[in-house]
Amino acid sequence: MTYPHVRRHGSQALFDGGFAYSAEVLDGSVLFTAGVSPLDRGGEVVAPDNPVAQTGHTVALLTKLLAERGATIGDIVKLTVYVATSDRTDLAAVWQALAPEFGADIPPAVMVAVTVLPYPGQRVELDAVAAVR
Repeated sequence: MTYPHVRRHGSQALFDGGFAYSAEVLDGSVLFTAGVSPLDRGGEVVAPDNPVAQTGHTVALLTKLLAERGATIGDIVKLTVYVATSDRTDLAAVWQALAPEFGADIPPAVMVAVTVLPYPGQRVELDAVAAVR
C-alpha cells in the first residue's frame, strides 16, 4: 500500500538492505510518540520475557495510538525498536515478528539492543515518528 503524503527512499550510495534509508512527509503534520511498552490496561507487562509476543502486542498498541491521532502504521516515517538483549537472535526474532506488520512498505527503522527496559520482564519498546494528514 502506498501513502501519498509519505515518500520513502533507498540510497544509491548505501548497501541495499531492502528497506528505506529515509522518508519525508510531503504534507500534513508530524507526530512523535513516546516509547510504547507491551503493557495491558492494568499496567502489567504482557508475555514477560517473550520478545516476539511482546512485539505483536506493542505493534497493536502503537496502531491504536496512531489511530487516535488520525494516522496508521503505514504513516510511520521513522521507527526505533528497543530490545532488551545481548543476543542477536532476539533482534532477528523481533524483526521477523515486526516486518510483516508493514508489508513491503517498511519505514526507515533502527533496532537497538539495550541492557534493560523500564518494566520487569519487558523486552521490547517501540518509538515512532509518523505523518498525520
